[in-house]
Amino acid sequence: MATVTQRNLLDVDKLTISYRVEDQWIQAVRDFQLQLGRGHIIGLVGESGSGKSTVALALMRYLSRNGRVEKGSRLVFDGEDLLSKPNAEMRRLWAKRIKFVPQNAAAALNPSIKIGRQVTETLKAADGIDGHEAYERMIRMFHDVNLVDPERVAERYPHELSGGMQQRVTIAMALISNPELLILDEPTTGLDVTTEAVILDLVRRLIAERDTSVVYITHNLGVVAQLCERALVLYAGEIMEEASVLDLFQQPRHPYSLGLISSVPKPGQSKRAAPLQSIAGNPPSLTRIPSGCVFANRCPLVLDLCRERKPPLETLEDGRLVRCHRWSEMEAGMQPVSPILRPPSPSLWRASPEREKGRNALLDTTGEKERKKPLPLHGVAQAQTRRGGVWGGGNDNTLMRATDLSKHFPVERKVSEILGRLDPAPIRAVDGVDLRLRAGQTLGLVGESGSGKTTLARLIIGLEERSGGTLELLGMDVRNSVRDRSQDVLSKLQMVFQNPQNSLNPYLSVRQAIRRPLIKLRGFAPAEADAEALALLERVNLRAEYAERYPDELSGGEKQRVAIARAFASDPDLIICDEPVSALDVSVQSAVLNLLAELQDEHGSAYLFISHNLSVVGYLADAIAVMYLGQLFEVGEARELFQSPYHPYTEALVSAIPVPDPLHATERILLSDDLPSAQNLPSGCRFHTRCPRKIGEICETDKPPWRQGDAGHLIRCHIPLDELTNAQSGLVLTDETD
Repeated sequence: MATVTQRNLLDVDKLTISYRVEDQWIQAVRDFQLQLGRGHIIGLVGESGSGKSTVALALMRYLSRNGRVEKGSRLVFDGEDLLSKPNAEMRRLWAKRIKFVPQNAAAALNPSIKIGRQVTETLKAADGIDGHEAYERMIRMFHDVNLVDPERVAERYPHELSGGMQQRVTIAMALISNPELLILDEPTTGLDVTTEAVILDLVRRLIAERDTSVVYITHNLGVVAQLCERALVLYAGEIMEEASVLDLFQQPRHPYSLGLISSVPKPGQSKRAAPLQSIAGNPPSLTRIPSGCVFANRCPLVLDLCRERKPPLETLEDGRLVRCHRWSEMEAGMQPVSPILRPPSPSLWRASPEREKGRNALLDTTGEKERKKPLPLHGVAQAQTRRGGVWGGGNDNTLMRATDLSKHFPVERKVSEILGRLDPAPIRAVDGVDLRLRAGQTLGLVGESGSGKTTLARLIIGLEERSGGTLELLGMDVRNSVRDRSQDVLSKLQMVFQNPQNSLNPYLSVRQAIRRPLIKLRGFAPAEADAEALALLERVNLRAEYAERYPDELSGGEKQRVAIARAFASDPDLIICDEPVSALDVSVQSAVLNLLAELQDEHGSAYLFISHNLSVVGYLADAIAVMYLGQLFEVGEARELFQSPYHPYTEALVSAIPVPDPLHATERILLSDDLPSAQNLPSGCRFHTRCPRKIGEICETDKPPWRQGDAGHLIRCHIPLDELTNAQSGLVLTDETD
């Protein structure tokens, strides 16, 4: 009897996609192929511009009007040729059998229509059922995606939901009609690590229950390692490698795959051990695709053959695909290492005489060589409790000290409150934070969205006026608003924002953007400022030609490098970095992190580094502070954060890190998405409503004390540290090479 082979749900071959730009057709994806069985998950990874989203839209047959699939391409879904189907038939497939979840859930939801109506209309269009049945199925689906109080969610508008809840709604909309193919395009990129963990577990569970096939698009290799069965690596519109996730991460056969994997900071990995590997250079322009290998200009194994002849996409014995002339050498054990960008001559950097005087007065007289060593934590958060905050006594090279810092946003009163003469409680975004940062040190600030991290940063930089508390920089009292601060303070405090597109003036060239603080804050003459701007560009690894470009002519990584150069132009003592790498590809992220570490080592500036990516924070930071609902809950050395004991909230954050290792297994501690309001704060411990280790009524009624561990490690919790250690003994994430 012959064996019946189950056909693939999705079968793609020689898929070439072009876009019309002005009068020219440009091939964005070339000879793409993919086979996906029922109930399987494949990850599609690569840098921005590699063609991932273009492939997703082509699989949906939903390209923009200036896009087309070239002749000779094959796109088969469940035995049906999608390329020959008219739009009316495709709409029927989109309604029920093929669904898409976008990266930006807020943009995908109609802001003027309540959530319930949006979902039920989708369901009625797909299955032709009445309103009552559609509502009941929607409520069941909301329960399945762990939306708390689904009836209330259905009555809300999109802006009234958190990012995680919005993303769960879009997933519910996609899964409610039981689709056979689900395409997820970066669905967790902008989410907190705890919310991301919940979403990934949700996707994994629902797919297993419904036998849905999934194409998961992301640049987060940790997500691919923990969620997917196979991974396909795209670069400049071509497949570089496709393999099982285990094979890809254990022994990649393509230098680009290895470069991506090596670029990701691992939990516990630190700048003290070694810089991150990075991929030098940029992808080729789609208008000038090289005749040889598209990766040749960035490859550490490049040969003349690679530049002259395009490597074929070969199928190896283990079933993987690879496009490389030298894959057999990598299989034999060759380990190419991408170059790590090193700083140019220190003479390119010129610290101002005023800066040197201030620094010499502040730092120990141990010499320049000793100053560049990582500073010990002692004193960063010494054992002193003060109005719910933490700070250390003594001088100890203190650069910045925040004492009882608060920001309470008033809430407008409703008519009923006016009549009853009740003053509504304010929103306590930052509520009594004491913090100290030392010269040349990086303090990482982590926590979920809504914890108060960015508000705290805006208070320090002066973009928000504080409701209470004091702020000192180099022993000087810093005024509330940036408008009232002296030029000296403005030069010593700078900020690098998450989105450089919004922080760079689109009408100023790169040279003009960088030379402005040189003239305004350091008093340079225009000619001198121009020369210094070029030196700064070289320092952030950008060629002199970039000086005449405008922001819209730069990639995301290049824009962020310009923003960093501009921040360093005033020769600052403290730079606040608010999610500076969260929107960047892993290869660009590693280069920017290395750059920040190198500049700090050379220049001696301190960083307040804000991020929800704990691996990134752990790599760059000397100390880490964990924030929740406007207060600090843990402060300690960065390495301590990945070793128990830690606060139960920190424990949940650490357990949720998607580690780029398919063999890594950590007990997930999933938190509910029901974050309390900063206007109506819980009594006792603010975390008790979500805490998986709550020990009883004391957590609900009494404010927790600060408990001190080794090396100034402080935890705000009712549970004794030895009990926390015993409970958390199975959750330790460290880098053995550090």
